[in-house]
Amino acid sequence: MSLLPENVLINQREDSLNPISTDPGASTMTSSHTSSPVQGYRLFQIYNHYRIVISLVLAGLLFVDPVQLEHPMRLPAYYQAGVLAYLAINILIALFLMGGHRPGKRRITLSLLTDILFIHFLLATSTGITNGLANLIIISVAAGNILTPSRVGIFYAALAAICSLSIAGWGVMVLGENVDNVVRAGSLGILYFGAALILQSVTRRMQRSEALADSRARSIIELEKINQQIIQRMRTGIVVTDQDGHIRLANGAAEELLFGRTGHQSHHSRVLPVALLEGLAAWKADPTKRPEPCQVQQTSPMIQASFTRLDEDNSDLVLVFIEDLSKVTQQAQQMKLASLGRLTAGIAHEIRNPLGAISHAAQLMEESGDIAEADQRMLQIIQRHSRRVNGIIENVLDLSRRRQARAELVNLRDWLAGFREDYIQASNHNGRPVDITLELATSLPPARFDTSQMEQVLTNLCDNGARYSQEKTNEAKLVILAGATADGERAYVDVRDFGHGIPQEHRSSVFEPFFTTDKGGTGLGLYLARELCEANQAHLALLDNTESGCCFRITFAPSGRLI
Repeated sequence: MSLLPENVLINQREDSLNPISTDPGASTMTSSHTSSPVQGYRLFQIYNHYRIVISLVLAGLLFVDPVQLEHPMRLPAYYQAGVLAYLAINILIALFLMGGHRPGKRRITLSLLTDILFIHFLLATSTGITNGLANLIIISVAAGNILTPSRVGIFYAALAAICSLSIAGWGVMVLGENVDNVVRAGSLGILYFGAALILQSVTRRMQRSEALADSRARSIIELEKINQQIIQRMRTGIVVTDQDGHIRLANGAAEELLFGRTGHQSHHSRVLPVALLEGLAAWKADPTKRPEPCQVQQTSPMIQASFTRLDEDNSDLVLVFIEDLSKVTQQAQQMKLASLGRLTAGIAHEIRNPLGAISHAAQLMEESGDIAEADQRMLQIIQRHSRRVNGIIENVLDLSRRRQARAELVNLRDWLAGFREDYIQASNHNGRPVDITLELATSLPPARFDTSQMEQVLTNLCDNGARYSQEKTNEAKLVILAGATADGERAYVDVRDFGHGIPQEHRSSVFEPFFTTDKGGTGLGLYLARELCEANQAHLALLDNTESGCCFRITFAPSGRLI
C-alpha cells in the first residue's frame, strides 16, 4: 500500500533517486529476442481462434454445391479429408487451451509448421497455387514471425516458399499446367520473406519498447518501495488530511505521536486530535504563522506541527509534518549538561577538597561535648548541605559519564518480579521494607531496554514514591502496574504512590534539571530518569491521576525496533 495516493505521491524522479535501478538497455538486450510468456500465450490463443474460424468456413463449404471452377480439383477426396483433419486439429488445440494448458515454444513452433504444411496440402489437392488459399499462408508466416521473431520465423517463410514452388512445379511438370504458376509461386515466396522480415523488425522494436517500459516500471516500483521504507521509518510524523482534519493517510511515526499506537491503521473516519485541529484552523487563518507546540496525550511528548498544501492545484489536501520536540529539547539539555559536566569534572576536586574539609570539621565539632544546642543545629545544617552539594556533583558527573544503552529483549513479567524482590530486600524506610504491590496484565508484550539503566529509573521512581507515601500515610507503599498499549505492540509500566501528589503548577516542570520541591533534593533524579528512558527509546510521563499521589508511566518502544 502506498503512503500517498497516486495523484499526490511524493515526487520520485528517476534522475534524483535511482540507486538500484538497472540499465534499461541491458534489460532490453536480454528480452528483445524473447516474447513475454503471457503475451505469447494470448497471441497464440487469438491465432488459434482465427484458425478455427477458417477451418469451419472450409468445412462448411464442403456442404455447399460446388461451383463450376475454371480448373477442377485435383484430388477432391483428399481435399475433403484434409479440411476435416485441419478442423479436428484446431478444435483439439482449442480444448487444450481452454483447459488451462500453456504450450511451450516448441509446441507453438510445431503447430505453426503443421498449419503451413496443411494449407499447402489443401492447395495441392484442390486447384493448385492459383487457389485463394495461398493467401492464408501469408497470414500463417506472419503469425509465426510475431510469435517467434527469430531465425525460426525465416524458416517459416523458407518452408512456405519451397512448398509453394514445389506445388507449382508439380503442376507444370506432371499435370501440364501453365508455367506462369511458377512465377506466381515465386512472387508468393517473395511475399513470405518480405512479411517475415518486416514483421520481425516491427516485433523487435515493439519488444524493445516493451522491455524499456517494463524496466522503467520496475524502477518506479522500486523507487516507490524505497520511498515507503524511508517514510515509514522516519521519526518525523507525516499526515495527509483534508481541510476539516479528517486523516487520509499517516506514517508510523505519526500514528505513534498522535494516537500512541504503531503500524498502519485503516480507520478512515479518524480526525486530528483537538490540539492539531486548533493548529490547522490557525494556519488556515494565517499560513505565515507557525502553530504553537502542543501535547496531544498525557503519555506523548510535546510536538511541533507544520502545515502545507499538498498540491497548489489541489487545495483540498493538507500535508502535516509532526516533529517530536522532546528530541530537540533533549539535545539542547544534553549539550548544556555536557558543558556543565565538563566544568564540574574540571573543578570537582577544587570543590570537594574544601567541601571535605568543611564536612570533616563539622564532624569533629559535633564530637565535642561542650557544643551548645543552637550550634549543634548549625552543624547539622552544614553537614546536610555538604552532602547535598556532593550529591549534585556526583549526579552531574554521572550525566557526563553516562554510557550507551545496551538493549536486550526482556520478559517484563519475570523482570519486574525480580526487581520487586531485590528492591524490597535492599530498601529500608524507618526500619521497615517498602510494600510494593505488583499488578501485571494477562497479555504483556516484551520490551527492549538496558536492564541496568531501567533498574536505575525504577529505583529512583520507587524511592521518591516510597518517601512521599510514608510522609502522608506513614506507610512506604507503592503499586507497580504493567500493561500493553491499545495497539498491543508496546508495553508500559506505571509506578503509583500514595503521597500528597504534585501541584498542578509544578507538573510541567518536574522533569527539568535542578527543579525540586524537596529542600534536601538535587532536582536531577527525575531528569536523569527521563534521560535514561529516552536513551532506551522509552518515554517517561506524569499521568493525571484522579486518586491520591502521583503516577509515572514508562512507555517502551515496540520490541521489534532496534535501539
